[in-house]
Amino acid sequence: MLLSQFRRDDGRIQVVAREGTEAYEVATDASLYDLAMHCANNGLVLKDHVIDLGLNSAVDLAALCDEGRVLPPVLHPDHAHLHVTGTGLTHLGSAATRAEMHSRPAQNETDSMRMFRMGVEGGKPANGGPGVQPEWFYKGNGHSLISPSAPLVRPPFADDAGEEPEIAGIYVIDSKGNPCRVGFALANEFSDHVMERKNYLYLAHSKLRQASVGPELLVGPLPASVEGVSRIRRGQQVIFEKPFLSGEANMSHSIANLEHHHFKYEIFRQPGDVHVHMFGTATLSYADGIAPQDGDLFEIEAPVFGYPLRNSLKVEAAAPATERCEVHVL
Repeated sequence: MLLSQFRRDDGRIQVVAREGTEAYEVATDASLYDLAMHCANNGLVLKDHVIDLGLNSAVDLAALCDEGRVLPPVLHPDHAHLHVTGTGLTHLGSAATRAEMHSRPAQNETDSMRMFRMGVEGGKPANGGPGVQPEWFYKGNGHSLISPSAPLVRPPFADDAGEEPEIAGIYVIDSKGNPCRVGFALANEFSDHVMERKNYLYLAHSKLRQASVGPELLVGPLPASVEGVSRIRRGQQVIFEKPFLSGEANMSHSIANLEHHHFKYEIFRQPGDVHVHMFGTATLSYADGIAPQDGDLFEIEAPVFGYPLRNSLKVEAAAPATERCEVHVL
């Protein structure tokens, strides 16, 4: 089952369910966050709960996406209680580009390659327990999560504005502090690769950017292998197009291991919070020398996730030279 939500004309959120080609409004006034929390706190299966609620009229989900009315799959009423995070160097083949960005003399192994090798050797523990911890980063809170079809904004201080086609896990924390996975969605983990290349210690800065997730949420297990396509359109031209692979068959870490090392921190197990956690990628247009420009359109698609994730790039104008960030002393 694929779930999504959109903003109705009266301002309220409407949940949509789709199996096959037809999408229908779910017979509820609750948001997906409300449904997920209800299921988490009452031991219910979300898919079964949606079926029990029933369906109303059909909707044209493609048109809603084009109109920009589709929202991220799960939102929190308070942006401060939604966390956008991720892991890197988790996919087979993901180390090559990173190692090149952080290159050292040939006789020395880069920190990136060492981290990747640690994941290959210990990211899928056979005993089912926790394995080696991955690279981890923070992207922001609910303010940084934009809707499918909305533009991704490159701030004036940025050096780059590059896409990262990924899969994200969406989670809510139940009333007892237990993480509950709601489902999986396509994600664009929008990053600044030029800044990161200057020095790998700038990774944290390079990740503090917007991100987009959706438009649809896959409820249930993630297929072992996910095949998709990432492309960039510039006007009528496709300037970049490349397949991407994800799912555990193409990863150096298990999903369970990535989840363990995120939620082992008590700060990420606060009741009622929402987490959008991105699992990494091995495909970047930056590696092919692409420099996205204002107005370019990022497209990320994989059939198992339904409709593609499409976001244009908006380059924010630099502030006037006389204007700067100033701290006021009280």
